[in-house]
Amino acid sequence: MKSYIVLSEEVKAAKEQGKPIVALESTIISHGMPYPQNVKTAREVEDIIREKGAVPATIAILDGKIKIGLSDEELEMFGKSTDVAKASRRDIPYLLATKKKGATTVAATMICADLADIRIFVTGGIGGVHRGAETTMDISADLEELANTNVAVICAGAKSILDLGLTMEYLETKGVPVIGYQTDRLPAFYTRTSEHPVNFRSDQANEIAATLKTKWDLKLKGGVVVANPIPEEYAMDETLITNVIEKALEEAGEQHISGKDSTPFLLAKVKELTGGKSLETNIELVKNNARLGAEIAVSFNEK
Repeated sequence: MKSYIVLSEEVKAAKEQGKPIVALESTIISHGMPYPQNVKTAREVEDIIREKGAVPATIAILDGKIKIGLSDEELEMFGKSTDVAKASRRDIPYLLATKKKGATTVAATMICADLADIRIFVTGGIGGVHRGAETTMDISADLEELANTNVAVICAGAKSILDLGLTMEYLETKGVPVIGYQTDRLPAFYTRTSEHPVNFRSDQANEIAATLKTKWDLKLKGGVVVANPIPEEYAMDETLITNVIEKALEEAGEQHISGKDSTPFLLAKVKELTGGKSLETNIELVKNNARLGAEIAVSFNEK
């Protein structure tokens, strides 16, 4: 197993010194944002985590290895490359065997973080049950990974392009707790709330860390969703984003876009229809999640 995993010098030192580590995905760099905002955001997010007393570990697949922590040069390369595969659970073995570049999704980042014994992971938003999934069966692998892998995912909820009600039902069936940080409602990525209540509200990072420790001490397999609403000043108007998403979904249907291509298409279309405002929102919510994730990691490390 260890022959496939390479720790960056910073992550290796953190492991040796017993410092808290926060995992970060790389799909947000290669598929989630345009260059150069993607690389700039990735570096800023890493710096936020360092400022909060933890060590960032951006995860990606490169040269037949799972890289736990990327160098500045590697970050830049991922940000500029056009031949990076979007890697989920099914893709990891092939990409490693063929030595192709892979950017890790939420599901793949959870797997790799677990292999490296990293329990806290910060992202933008999780995938979920797509609208119309009762006929298409289009359900993100993120949800199944949350059911099986002992990693906490700090996010701004699930993207509002999804069916949030069915996503919450799926997580409930799989026994995945959804903890709202200082909120009673599931945030919907671009907006602070939705009509769906979270399972538990927690106002303190140390309480969330204690919950994680208790869950895994009890050998209750699986992850936890920590839903952290975007700060008020960066949230988008709910009516506006709802209308934009409806239009984006309509266009995706007309162009027969589905599966793993649907989320990048929809996010790009939402960015276009909001005049770039959704990208600014995306960047700010990731930074906000990094602050909370680092606080939880520091507290979890002390338990």
